[in-house]
Amino acid sequence: MRDYDEVTTFLGEWGPFQRLIFFLLSASIIPNGFNGMSVVFLAAAPEHRCRVPDTANLSRAWRNHSIPLRLLDGREVPHSCRRYRLAAIANFSALGLEPGRDVDLEQLEQESCVDGWEFSQDVYLSTIVTEWSLVCEDDWKTPLTSSLFFVGVLLGSFVSGQLSDRFGRKSILFATMAVQTGFSFLQIFSINWEMFTVLFVIVGMGQISNYVVAFILGTEILGKSVRIIFSTLGVCTFFAVGYMLLPLFAYFIRDWRMLLLALTVPGVLCLPLWWFIPESPRWLISQRRFSEAESIIQKAAKMNNIAAPRVIFDPMEELKLPGQQKVLILDLFRTRNIATITIMSLLLWMLTSVGYFALSLNAPNLHGDAYLNCFLSALIEVPAYITAWLLLRRLPRRYIIAGVLFLGGGVLLLIQFIPADYNFLSIGLVMLGKFGITSAFSMLYVFTAELYPTPVRNMAVGVTSMASRVGSIIAPYFVYLGAYNRVLPYIVMGSLTVFIGIITLFFPESFGMTLPETLEQMQKVKGFRFRKKPRDSVEKEENPKVLITSF
Repeated sequence: MRDYDEVTTFLGEWGPFQRLIFFLLSASIIPNGFNGMSVVFLAAAPEHRCRVPDTANLSRAWRNHSIPLRLLDGREVPHSCRRYRLAAIANFSALGLEPGRDVDLEQLEQESCVDGWEFSQDVYLSTIVTEWSLVCEDDWKTPLTSSLFFVGVLLGSFVSGQLSDRFGRKSILFATMAVQTGFSFLQIFSINWEMFTVLFVIVGMGQISNYVVAFILGTEILGKSVRIIFSTLGVCTFFAVGYMLLPLFAYFIRDWRMLLLALTVPGVLCLPLWWFIPESPRWLISQRRFSEAESIIQKAAKMNNIAAPRVIFDPMEELKLPGQQKVLILDLFRTRNIATITIMSLLLWMLTSVGYFALSLNAPNLHGDAYLNCFLSALIEVPAYITAWLLLRRLPRRYIIAGVLFLGGGVLLLIQFIPADYNFLSIGLVMLGKFGITSAFSMLYVFTAELYPTPVRNMAVGVTSMASRVGSIIAPYFVYLGAYNRVLPYIVMGSLTVFIGIITLFFPESFGMTLPETLEQMQKVKGFRFRKKPRDSVEKEENPKVLITSF
């Protein structure tokens, strides 16, 4: 029995074939970047106020004072959801009374925006908020739109791996790419908010499935040394490139339907990659399709100018491929130690995800140019990924993850002390917070994989990464807190980030340690003492008499 990597060693690690696969698969991630964050412009809420019909018989003075004022962040601004009762101020206008001089405005009766709203077009010509009036009583629909997209992401996480195992990596990669692009195009023709959000859920399913399958295909085709760079810098950096393209598209296209149309074009341009990206030879071998796998390796050898053996995969010889041992979700809670590590890992993934997505979704709401702020939010991810990669090579995991979380959470807590006039300083602190949280987020896959033993490693990474999807679903509501107080989202996010940074210090250290092969080899949680159990109790835990379906 020979290892697949051993059989294909003659190809080398970084020839023209590997470089082509590296950059084409990374490029296929670019549409995921702007589709994943497009909601920040599609569902942006411009400044608005109640509409006063032109037919209303009001003097100029009363028309200018038809909207009551409210206090927002220490400033008086026109109310977005209330106006003075139109019939009353029309009577005062007809009697020749002046607002403020003859009539005390604070005593006037108010009413809701029964005639609709007037939306500012200074920043956005149209969004789904202006299209379907998702403000005031319906403003809850805006964060729900983002949350439902991430519900689609969660659902896609469930099915993407299973579909690619059943039908092949390449087929599902391009099928999900078509789903993401096609349903984004259909959103253009949405006639109401309900239709838009249902399609958005499907776009979310395609988005994450495309990302996951490209990740799997790359790690299966590329060699060991390149695999690590691809899974950290390659995939993440090209996602950030797509994210950076989003505000550039949105800056020049201010109508949400036209913006969606423009965002589908790169997805269409990715379809010709079908003729350049091969199927995974590992998957073909697992399906006993040896001749197809050999043909791909022969073409790769020819591209790399390397002479390939006449027979690469002998159907009579069994190749050693990573096995899929059946494990149960209960295995992640079998002992008190592994249960503690699992609960801490779930919190770490979920709260880090909340910070990352809340800061990303809130970027256009910062003071100043919404497009520039979104671009900076995307740009800061590139040095964050590079920093994470460099730190992972040299330093202990729990200290560097806790350190960047303390950095991110600490600067977010400082924002509440910055005067409102120092906007550039506030934006700088937000970007520094995004840098810290993004760095931590990109390290979690490696850290989690190193903590758990081989039989439950894939299960652990899958369960904890799904906790991050839950974090992304609730993240829009942290942004929603900004409607009540400008700094409240940063206080909450900063506190939770510092809290999870403290929790990280209690994890066992994995840097420089041999990967555990059994549950017994897992290191103990720092600062906790577990009472030694009687032998018969341990045996019951190691052989639990509980029936539970496979996760």
